[in-house]
Amino acid sequence: MPPASLLPALDLLLRGGGCALLLLLAALLLRDEGRSLAARLGALFAVGAAAYDLCASPALHAAFGWIAIPILAPASGNSLVLWLFARALFEDKFRLHPWHWGLWLALVGAGLFNGLILQPEHLPAAGTVSRLLAAQAAIFAALAAAQTAGSWRGDLVEPRRRLRLFIVTAAAGHTIVVALAGIMERRAGGAEGLLSACLLAAVAAIVAWSLLRSSGEDVLLLAETAVKQPATGRVASAARPFGPADEAAIAALERAMAVDRLYREEGLSIGRLAQLQRLPEYKLRRLINQHLGYRNFADFLNGYRLADARAALADPSQEAVPILTIALDAGFSSLGPFNRAFKAATGMTPSEYRRSRGSVAAPPLPIPIPAGRISNSA
Repeated sequence: MPPASLLPALDLLLRGGGCALLLLLAALLLRDEGRSLAARLGALFAVGAAAYDLCASPALHAAFGWIAIPILAPASGNSLVLWLFARALFEDKFRLHPWHWGLWLALVGAGLFNGLILQPEHLPAAGTVSRLLAAQAAIFAALAAAQTAGSWRGDLVEPRRRLRLFIVTAAAGHTIVVALAGIMERRAGGAEGLLSACLLAAVAAIVAWSLLRSSGEDVLLLAETAVKQPATGRVASAARPFGPADEAAIAALERAMAVDRLYREEGLSIGRLAQLQRLPEYKLRRLINQHLGYRNFADFLNGYRLADARAALADPSQEAVPILTIALDAGFSSLGPFNRAFKAATGMTPSEYRRSRGSVAAPPLPIPIPAGRISNSA
């Protein structure tokens, strides 16, 4: 532990370096991947984190005076941005809605109101508002961490699994440290402020270095250059050659899914499928992602499950079979996820689809596109 006299100097040094790196990171994301929603949210989070890092220090806060309040206010909504950033990273179909921005503006407005009106007047409500803002920050940071953990196993893009986990988890950890300090009504100074500044500077340095080395595409995989097929979740891109062993593994996977119908196994995980195919899990991920063009395991399974369900719904001999039974037979765990996935793929509810098909012959199960036509979806 450094002497107490060195803490302020170290704090300012880390905050200055961290702010510079965070602003550089935001600029790189916008420059290289500005069309990506995840990149824009990541840049917004970096700017908000830089604003907090700059103004949260007691010395800098006092030096800036009231100007620190509007600079610091955007940080009030930064945990919400972190949660949205995590969703954009891991949910390929995630889209922002107006209420997201409305909530962000409300949080920023609460921060401004607290800093410009309640705190200068020393009103009792100031402490309550500060604690509420800190609590919501901890909640959204926890949601971001849960989003990361919950979707990590089914992610088929290996670099995204490794590095995005680090980025979101580290950012969530920093946010929770800051939120706990706010809940205890302690400004981020002293040892806890030094720890917060050190953590944020380290995260910013690692991410900025990675972006400078690879321009971001290989690290964050934020560029959305491929064209996804909505009904299947596949992503078409340039062809990539593969060897005979991969070709045999893909053919065996096709048979297991289209002929043996392994997708009907409830709760089928990629680990279980890899075990059945006698493949290492990492290799199965690579085959499904790079040669069949799927970004996550759920889309891969749902392509087969929905085709199975469409065939059953279009079959006149199964007209009396309940839709729930068809969904469960296809491998879905309940009716809700089936209905949502079905409507997203076809634009109709299962009931509407059944009525529209009538006695039309049922479509065959899909055969995965040959690996030479589909490549890395990252």
